[in-house]
Amino acid sequence: MIAPRAGAGQLRVRVTAAGLNPMDWFMTSDAGTAARFGLSLPAGFGTDYAGVVDQVGDGVAGFAVGERVYGAALSRAVADFVVIDAAGTATSGGDIHHTPDGLDDRTAATLAIAGSTAAAALAVIGAGAGDTVLLGGAAGGVGVFALQLARRAGARVIGTGSPASFDFLRNLGAEPVAYGEGLAERVREVAPSGITAAADLYGTEAALTARELGVPDARITAIAALIDGITAANGANAAPGALDEIARLVAAKELRVPIAASFPVEQIRDAVEVQAGRHVHGKVVIDL
Repeated sequence: MIAPRAGAGQLRVRVTAAGLNPMDWFMTSDAGTAARFGLSLPAGFGTDYAGVVDQVGDGVAGFAVGERVYGAALSRAVADFVVIDAAGTATSGGDIHHTPDGLDDRTAATLAIAGSTAAAALAVIGAGAGDTVLLGGAAGGVGVFALQLARRAGARVIGTGSPASFDFLRNLGAEPVAYGEGLAERVREVAPSGITAAADLYGTEAALTARELGVPDARITAIAALIDGITAANGANAAPGALDEIARLVAAKELRVPIAASFPVEQIRDAVEVQAGRHVHGKVVIDL
């Protein structure tokens, strides 16, 4: 196979690791879903990547061959090389960031989609000191970032998950409650004074429960569903610099990124099956 080349305004990255997200298999599950992301099937796979710049096109400043980088390239990150537009975005041309010292490539490859989505979700609901926040799907890839960022902002976090995830959630600073029928009553038991904000990082259950508990729509968000009256959170809308700040915090060991499993690229089918099970505690990574 001939490696792609970086054109003007582009960089070529030799990929060393690619992080998986639920959106990866959603996008490649059927033609209609792919089309909503601007893709046609068959397509590549994976969006989060980390690696080393090995070619710099004309007109690109700020990056040099040999520098470690990470970022997002929609549905093409699981590859030996990925070509990124220096001025691109995750969904158009790819985006690229310098990897801070102290941050290994496997961890850097988990940051782009989950980190930016978590930051965007917390910005929508304005989580901060004095808040009690309900996070749906708190043990998932986005949840581990949102949980810790909310705690750093001074909020109390109640996270939904399966009983098997409870110790994991407690270790990250959340108070766990089981998802499913009766969630509102379980949240009332844990927080008798009520909750003030919610981010549903899985579906609609946590968002609708927050409504039931009296949280105004302006302080509720969801990332994987559209609910009338509730603002959806999208990583593309994260504040400038939010992802770089998350990378800095992870490198400084002020945020943890639990990696649930890693697989060599030859076992990508197994990795996708683990990710698609939707019960992963943390992130799944492909090593290239």
